[in-house]
Parts: sequence; structure tokens; C-alpha cells
Amino acid sequence: MYHINFSNPIKVHFIGIGGISMSGLAELLHTIGFTVTGSDAKKSKITEHLESLGITVFYGQRASNVTPDIKLAVYTTAVKETNPEYQAVIRTGIPIMDRAELLGQVMLNYSDAIAIAGTHGKTTTTSMLSLILLEAGLDPTISVGGILDNIKGNIRIGHSEHFITEACEYTNSFLKFNPTKSIILNIEAEHLDFFKDIDDIRRSFLLFVERLPQNGLLVINGDIDNVSYFTKDLLCPFMTYSMNASAKPVSGTAAHYTAANIEYDALGHGHYDLMENGKLLTHIELNVLGIHNISNSLPAIALARSLNISLEMIKKALFSFTGTERRFQYKGEVGGVTIIDDYAHHPTEVVATLTAAKNYPHKTTWCVFQPHTYSRTKAFLKEFASALSLADKIVLADIYAARETNPGDISSRDLQKELIKIGKDAYYLESFDDIENFLLQNCNNGDLLITMGAGDVVTIGEALLGM
Repeated sequence: MYHINFSNPIKVHFIGIGGISMSGLAELLHTIGFTVTGSDAKKSKITEHLESLGITVFYGQRASNVTPDIKLAVYTTAVKETNPEYQAVIRTGIPIMDRAELLGQVMLNYSDAIAIAGTHGKTTTTSMLSLILLEAGLDPTISVGGILDNIKGNIRIGHSEHFITEACEYTNSFLKFNPTKSIILNIEAEHLDFFKDIDDIRRSFLLFVERLPQNGLLVINGDIDNVSYFTKDLLCPFMTYSMNASAKPVSGTAAHYTAANIEYDALGHGHYDLMENGKLLTHIELNVLGIHNISNSLPAIALARSLNISLEMIKKALFSFTGTERRFQYKGEVGGVTIIDDYAHHPTEVVATLTAAKNYPHKTTWCVFQPHTYSRTKAFLKEFASALSLADKIVLADIYAARETNPGDISSRDLQKELIKIGKDAYYLESFDDIENFLLQNCNNGDLLITMGAGDVVTIGEALLGM
């Protein structure tokens, strides 16, 4: 395994530099003196930002992009062995590592390396914790899997021992990380194109927990099934949090942090009494929607408390957080119809978003859903139908293939059939143009329109708004 000497900058080439995490790592290396180049399939806001920093980006991936002066190549899991740049790197003997290995090596440079893991909520919780550390003046380095307005992007280069990042379980990427503190938000069946089943996923999260040093810290959701599986042999301290104020997740011991007396304002923003070891600590007000975001705030608070950050700073930072790009993001209004965009692409996320939407002022909820990957759609077909049924009317776009090829045995029409079976108004339209025209004809003043999915469904709302 190649090990980077961060005190001796070299030239590094990123295959797939436009990805949200890859671009952040590229910017980080560039900032600390490395020469960085990269390639991507097409131009984007992210690649344009990298170019504005002086990073060379090639559009189109070809062997000629790999030059002899490159000392290390970095690639994403989306890059296949047939990729011409990947093949050129292997052929010329240039050291190569994947994105997760690079991130793991970066973490070794920080004495306080915090990794946020879980099936859902990573970006939001990472953002919340980041704002708390910024408010406290701790000057963290931040790598977040979305665009956070407060740092004007997805990466912030700090000058302290604090590093905060998301830790994704897909392809066991997080098992290459080197955290000193970790948060686990939830563990559910997901990425079943890689994992065998939920037990396989739980084993991976256990291995992730075991990477913590003896002087580290684990903050874990006590509502996870049999949470003692992850804590019973843990060598470092741990804290639990729960949405159930009376929960006793580990050996009959109450959760360290819970939320009580939860209420919502007129726009659906949550506020609650924060309980620490069963006693009222303070009142928390959030500026984001939904009970899921109340849950996301608890581990951020717990970890911040472990760093001795004051309650006043924690409360101020949480109230200043208005969300990240593509997480119930307000896009605009047209003809009296409010348009929201959301990244939800798993049934649990869909439920969370549509439940939060019920507290948002509106008449009829329209959900334009673009399923993400054939394998996920097939594995959770009935669960997706149940989750989407929380909307009044559902419009389905074709499945976004992402890294997969069409197997021919699953489509959005199958999801439409499941929705119709349970009595929902569900429509399937073949193109985005058809969907836009349908919405223009059927949405009314006062309606709420949510474009939902991890693909390019966001462009439907933007087109309606003339963006």
C-alpha cells in the first residue's frame, strides 16, 4: 500500500474529480501544496470551481490524460477497470488508491478526526456538527457530501487538529478510515447490490466501530436494533442518544441524550427540550423541518459536549443551520406552487421528507419521484410504494441507472402499479418534458411540489422556475 508523505507534495491525478468527495479531496491537496489534475465526463459547477483554483481538469477520460510526472492516481468506486485512464495508470506502474484510502490517510494528520456514519442523515449531521465547531472557533477541516452554504461548498480547510467527514458504508469504504471519534446514526438495509443482507451491513458497521482507538469516542443511536452488539466489546468510551426519552438501550442504562416535548412552528421547524442523562438541559430550536432532523441534531450535540463546547454556542449554531443543497431545499415559487427539491432515494428517507412536508403550509402535495438504481427499486418496491403514499399525488420518472445497467425486469411502471393497488393517484411519464407539461396543467395555487431522488430530477423543478 502506497503511503503519502504530506510534507513532501507531489503531483496527484484524480480520475472522476467532479464527484462531491473527490473534488473536496482534490481541493484539500491543492491547498496544502500538491499539484493536482483530474478528469471527469463533463463540465459542472464543481469542476469549474476547481479550475478557478488553478487545478487542471480534463473533460473526457482518456489515456493521454495520464502523464509521466504523475506520482499518484486516485479513483472512485464508479471507475471501472476498463476505464482508459485507470488502465494507463496500471500499465505505467503509477501508484493508485481509491478515494476512501486517500481520505483515511488524510485523517491520520488530525488528532481529532470525526467520522459520521449511518444509512441516512450523514450530510445533515456532518453539517450541523461542522457549524457548531465553527461557532466555537475550533477552525475545523470539513469534508461534507453536499453543498453547505455556510462554507460555500463541500470542503473547508482549517488549521487545527479537528477534521470532520462523512463515512459511507458502500463497498466498505469507511473501513479504510482512521477516525478518533465516530457517530453512527442508523443501520438499515441499503446498498443491497453490494451487501448480502442487513446482518452483513451490521458486521461492516461493527468493523467500523472497532477502528476506534482506546482514547476515542463512539456516539451511537440507541434506537438501533440490539445496539449492545456494537458497544459490548468496545475499548473506548461511548454515548447513546435516543428519540425515546425513556429508552434504556444498553444494559438497562438510559440514553445519554434524548429529545422531549417535541413541537413544530408554523413552517414545520422543530424545537424540543434537550435531556442529558434524564434531566432537562436546555431548549433547542432548529431552522430545518422534520423529526428526522431533531434526531440528527442529538449526536451533533453529544459530540460537541464531549469537546466542552458551550450550550450557547451549540444552540446558536443549530439555529443558524438552514439545511444543505438538495435536502428539502426551497427552489422557488411559480404560479403559487412552492417547489422543493430533496435527495431522498431510500424508503426511510422518503418517509422522513414527506412526513416533514405535512407540517409545511400547503394544499396538495405533489411528489415527482425518480427511483435511483434498478437494484434498490427492485429490492424495496413495496416499501417505496408505501413511503410515497404519504404524498397526495405521485409522478414517476424513469429509474436513474447511476452505476448500473438495465436488467430489464424492473421499471417505474412497476412502482406505479404498486401505488395504484393501494389507491394512490400515481402517474408515469416517459420524459422530463412530459412531466413538466403535466405539472403545469395540474398543479394549483397553494400546492407543494417536491422533486425527489438522487439523480437529475432536480432539473424538472428548475425548468418550471426558468432557472
